[in-house]
Amino acid sequence: MLHKAIPVLHVSSSEAAETFFCRDLGFRLDFVYRPAEGMTDPCYLGVSREGVVLHASSFSGDGSCPGVVYVLVDCVDDLYREFSDRGVPVDLPPTDQTWGNREMYVKDADRNSIRFVQPLSSE
Repeated sequence: MLHKAIPVLHVSSSEAAETFFCRDLGFRLDFVYRPAEGMTDPCYLGVSREGVVLHASSFSGDGSCPGVVYVLVDCVDDLYREFSDRGVPVDLPPTDQTWGNREMYVKDADRNSIRFVQPLSSE
């Protein structure tokens, strides 16, 4: 039985990734694994927010950069206001797409695209 998939984004700096996801986007740091004591990278970390789980890794071979993650949300405009208040640069402001979604995109320091998607209809 399948339960869920967790995307792994490749990052060059685990500290920059943690700052972006936790401080800027409001995720919570769930765990950090660093095999070499006293070294920031390589690192594998997990973050979550409201049931959405993402992993980021600076280990070579984990993921390819840049990656893309779609996050389904209730209201893109609420997140846009939240991120704007935090000074997060927004790559694509809330936009109604011809395929029936309202979408907003942000990018981390490695150009990974986090795309917040609000379906406009329940069809």
